[in-house]
Amino acid sequence: MTENIRFADETGIELEIAKRVEPVINELGFRLIRIHVSGRDGTTLQIMAERQDGTMTVDDCAVVSRELSPILDAEDFVDGSYNLEVSSPGIDRPLVCLKDFEDWQGYEAKVELKDMIDGRKRFRGMIEGAGEQEARLQVKLDEFEEAQTIGLHVSMIRRAKLVMTDELVRAALAAQKGS
Repeated sequence: MTENIRFADETGIELEIAKRVEPVINELGFRLIRIHVSGRDGTTLQIMAERQDGTMTVDDCAVVSRELSPILDAEDFVDGSYNLEVSSPGIDRPLVCLKDFEDWQGYEAKVELKDMIDGRKRFRGMIEGAGEQEARLQVKLDEFEEAQTIGLHVSMIRRAKLVMTDELVRAALAAQKGS
């Protein structure tokens, strides 16, 4: 079993918010996926979360919102007024911990690194799983005819997300019908 520790790329205010709200979200039985502050429609503070089983209902979003609103208001992270948006990660979700690479094996992902390796920072390929502190991805490299499985250490990953494919949409629809 791989670790469920986030390697998300929040910095600045987003990192400060994540540090404050993640323990509360965990206590509620959810896990934090991402914090994002944008200037869209005024200022929007987006918090993505999900249950440990990967689900997130509208009622779950309301629970998280109700619990976090007083904390966020008291801490005054965002200058002025803002819209709080609590949501699920969605189909083409961010991958934020090694467990995500385990859970989404066989699906396509995009991974962006913090620094270049052999002249590239971005990789796209099939998720092969996760190992000791690394995400494994099957990618096409110029120097090889066949796709190769590469391991990317968590400290190298800036961000990663699933790629919207027909297979991913079918899996999401099947999961939705099953719940």
